[in-house]
Amino acid sequence: QVQLVESGGGLVQPGGSLRLSCAASGSIVSINDMGWYRQAPGNQRELVAVITNGGSTNYADSVKGRFTISRDNAKNTVYLQMNSLKPEDTAVYYCNAARVFAVVRGRLSWDDYWGQGTQVTVSS
Repeated sequence: QVQLVESGGGLVQPGGSLRLSCAASGSIVSINDMGWYRQAPGNQRELVAVITNGGSTNYADSVKGRFTISRDNAKNTVYLQMNSLKPEDTAVYYCNAARVFAVVRGRLSWDDYWGQGTQVTVSS
């Protein structure tokens, strides 16, 4: 089974920084896209940033210039560096691994996976 484990959330003051990490484990052959989504209370889950296995990135307009996504393919890990944080960035942040090629229950399969979520709170 493939699992995603996130870390790095917490409470930070406006203008501060946090770095989120998400490590994928299991019998993974390859991962196409890795990304971060967030969901604030009462809102739908939204894309924050995504990175392909070739390093191409895409960001939500609301975080461009403040957040940076990166990944270490050898470690199946994706990072999100968040700078100049604002109260409106407060949400649960979820890691996503899309089109994961892995051995699951003895069979090769393609699937998408989600982490359990990590809380980011920006408040003074």
